[in-house]
Amino acid sequence: MFCGMGLHPHKKFLQRLGQLLQTYLMQTKCILAHRPYVTFVSLDELGVFPDLNHETFSIAEELVKLSSFVLKTMLPFWMAALTAFKQSRYADCVILLLPQLEVGLRLLFTTTNKCPNRLLTAEPSALYTTFDEMLAKHLDNEEVNQLPAVLQEPAMEFLWDFLNHQEGPRIRDRLSHGEINLEAFPREVANQIVAFAITLLCRFSDEDMVAFKEHMVIKPLMNCASCYRSQFHPISRLKKQVLKCMKSIHLWPELPTVPEEHIQMIKGLEGNAEASTLILMISEIVSQLQQYMPQNFYSSDDRIDSVLTERLLIELCDTHICTLYSPRPVLEAVVVFRKISTQCHQVSEKVIASTELRYKQWMNKTLRSRQRHNYLRMLNSIKFLSPVLRLILVLITLELVNVHLVSKKKPFEYQQYLKFLKSILQYTENLVTYTSPEKNKWDETMELTNKTLIRIRNISDRKLMLMQLAT
Repeated sequence: MFCGMGLHPHKKFLQRLGQLLQTYLMQTKCILAHRPYVTFVSLDELGVFPDLNHETFSIAEELVKLSSFVLKTMLPFWMAALTAFKQSRYADCVILLLPQLEVGLRLLFTTTNKCPNRLLTAEPSALYTTFDEMLAKHLDNEEVNQLPAVLQEPAMEFLWDFLNHQEGPRIRDRLSHGEINLEAFPREVANQIVAFAITLLCRFSDEDMVAFKEHMVIKPLMNCASCYRSQFHPISRLKKQVLKCMKSIHLWPELPTVPEEHIQMIKGLEGNAEASTLILMISEIVSQLQQYMPQNFYSSDDRIDSVLTERLLIELCDTHICTLYSPRPVLEAVVVFRKISTQCHQVSEKVIASTELRYKQWMNKTLRSRQRHNYLRMLNSIKFLSPVLRLILVLITLELVNVHLVSKKKPFEYQQYLKFLKSILQYTENLVTYTSPEKNKWDETMELTNKTLIRIRNISDRKLMLMQLAT
């Protein structure tokens, strides 16, 4: 607690509380277990900047001495942070560097927002200007924060990714809460933060930094920083989800299966005509949506297999979508999109697992009569489940590309749109249940799918989708 930040009675209470807790632990001989350390997963997603080498650090040390981003009184801390990295003390490096980034950004913040009195304020009535305030859209007085415009979108997205987004590393919070094993702090994380700091040293300085910016080891860092895209915003996570789900569905044709004539031989097995009808409906819907897709995905022949592809999703997901300060309706829609994608992936994984297991049991002749019927019903259902799941993935991705248009809908229209999305979510949730080994309601998935396709077609006919607002 900084001097002057809390009222005296509060500080006295906290001090006394700490003493009481210590006494209690000693008397009861109780040992408090440390909270589990956070494990950084998908470190490859954090690897935006190239690996820093000795030459990069030599130039960084020169930059620290020249850049106006660094307060001269803070110079020793910058040098200590760089030294810590070179000595493989990555946690020490980040612990030293984050406050210096905060100070440098605070200097920019107070300059651009014309509030120099906020630079080093720490009093009961005015606390330190922290990352949270500097990264916000508005100031306390409701005026627009000018710092994002100065830093520009890529730098803001990097800061939000590493500090704020719930699914990101949230380095500052986890370090301050003791959630990270300092001895095992990942080099990859420290590398990214140091590299980003170097780009700020180059960008914000009174000195002429052209020679530094064009240097062979600095220029790649500047290029990476200028084209950074958020990795951990919900929109970015959704893009990764739909691509992963589509990869899973594309495994279906490779699954082992019994010959088609075995399916025809089973008495009482129906549904081929119904499956064909559903596939025809899917093709008609794809035909309606093609005008909102990239032109190279137009097809008048096989609309399903040539249009509902991983290649289309990759191209759509490569579309830049602004993630900074997304309004509430946008975030609400994205939440539903993500839930739908998650359910689709669960269905795909269940189908893969069930198909492999049942095929093995079929070949070993260990399936009872009812199980054989269920297995063949499943194979029959896969014919339409694959295209309908791919249709849903393409649909929510097309909507995602235009998601900011949701804010233009009137309140009633917005609620109707959400209702439609939630009906798709309900359908995918029901699919997860019906395709489980416990339920095996494969025939029932046809009726569910038919109702959902009719709903999608009606919404498309009424031009209520976001992609249709864009034209």
